[in-house]
Amino acid sequence: HVQLVESGGGLVQPGGSLRLSCAASGLTYSSYCMGWFRQAPGKEREGVAAIDGDGSTSYADSVKGRFTISHDRSKNMGYLQMNNLKPEDTGIYYCAADLRRCSISWYRRQEYNSWGQGTQVTVS
Repeated sequence: HVQLVESGGGLVQPGGSLRLSCAASGLTYSSYCMGWFRQAPGKEREGVAAIDGDGSTSYADSVKGRFTISHDRSKNMGYLQMNNLKPEDTGIYYCAADLRRCSISWYRRQEYNSWGQGTQVTVS
């Protein structure tokens, strides 16, 4: 069973940066998909980025060029570096994982079996 704990959220001004971290316990397999999702008030949870166990990455169009997803397999950690933040990036950010490679549907909630509790990001 994979357990995920996010950290690193906070309040930042537009144009600023934040780095989110996801501590993953039980993610010891070579094949997995780790994703970051966000949910703004009154909106659906949306996929932001995903990374495969071999390092392949995928991004939502709204964050391409601004966000970078990465992982450190030796530490069982995932990261989301967010630069040039905009007010529309505000929301609760969730880390998610599944023990299979990322698919073309990586942005769908149904692709993941494990979720963290979320961390608030506010851009204002």
